[in-house]
Amino acid sequence: MVSGGLMLSAFAPNVQFLMFSYGIVVGLGCGLVYAATVTITCQYFDKRRGLALGIVTTGTSVGGFLYATVQNEFIELFGLDGCLLIIGSLALNIVACAGPMRPLQLPAYYLRQRAALEKAEQLLDTPGAPRESSKASDKTNDPLVAADPEEPMGSQRRVCLALLRLVKKKQKSYSRYVRSTADLLQDPVFLALCVTMLLFTIGAFPPLLFMEDVAQSEGLIDGISVIPLVSIVQFAGVLGKLVLGMLTDIRWVSSTCLYASTVVGSGLALLVIPATHSYTGLQAISAVIGFLSGNWSITPYVTTKIVGMERLTEAYGILMFFGGLGIMLGPPIVGWFYDWMQSYDLAFYFSGTCVLLGGLCLLASITHNWCRSEALDSEPEERPASDLVAAVA
Repeated sequence: MVSGGLMLSAFAPNVQFLMFSYGIVVGLGCGLVYAATVTITCQYFDKRRGLALGIVTTGTSVGGFLYATVQNEFIELFGLDGCLLIIGSLALNIVACAGPMRPLQLPAYYLRQRAALEKAEQLLDTPGAPRESSKASDKTNDPLVAADPEEPMGSQRRVCLALLRLVKKKQKSYSRYVRSTADLLQDPVFLALCVTMLLFTIGAFPPLLFMEDVAQSEGLIDGISVIPLVSIVQFAGVLGKLVLGMLTDIRWVSSTCLYASTVVGSGLALLVIPATHSYTGLQAISAVIGFLSGNWSITPYVTTKIVGMERLTEAYGILMFFGGLGIMLGPPIVGWFYDWMQSYDLAFYFSGTCVLLGGLCLLASITHNWCRSEALDSEPEERPASDLVAAVA
């Protein structure tokens, strides 16, 4: 999907087609790739999961650093269409990288299928086994196969019944999934993490797109810098992901508090941008924002600590939904602020405020949950006999 969407965008006749090929197809493919990669990594590693996530997610920062540097060269040499074709061909390597990934535990349907095949082989290998009768009984028991040749409508009814059973079974599965999702959102810390992710993605990413424009509009730089600010953000992000990943593996470090602190720091750094009047200052702020944006590497780790490994896939999918919604809403809102005021200052203030509120929301939730746990631990342990019996039950 990523490769096909990029290559298809090279032949886009209009912007509406780009919204589909680049926005929907490439975006959906990238979301599936990223969510699957970090989930698999969490399942593979236990002791040094934070470091493993830091190493894995540095690939996005290294790729962003290289792509931001060579993008203009590709466009000058091959044009925009050629650039998209080259990047699309490089994206095909995702298939090769995903090839060695295997589940640690085989899926249940595979185990059932293998057990059925082994049982069938044992029956066939048994001497004197009634093969014809077993085949006939299998035909009779299969609702999709068994039908009276004299009644042509019998097979159709059986097919309809089998489809109805399948629909009911899937409906029950989806109902359980919806209830499970509702249970996850009732967790105050996880709900606060979702709100934080939404506010963080609304405010943190759009300024990265406009910082170079701010430097040029303010006359802080002539032309295009050799090392763009986006490249500085990506390079610092590599260090941030590794360092933050290693910090989460330290026993006495709270990964949730660490994540909330990085979000608060990102919000404060964004609020300082309008008051910066030198390109060196923008470079320094870009490095700080890039380093703190390394908290993406510890997001799966934090999610695991909140909901547990068993529900990581479902919880991380919900979290990425809020993140994708924020990434979709952020750039139009910031662009509207610029069209309204003809200045990026209000846009940066809006972005910084959103990110700061998100970090404070998560910190408040963590503090409230910690105080509640302390209060429960300090309660006397003497309880009535009926309560003790219920607890044992």
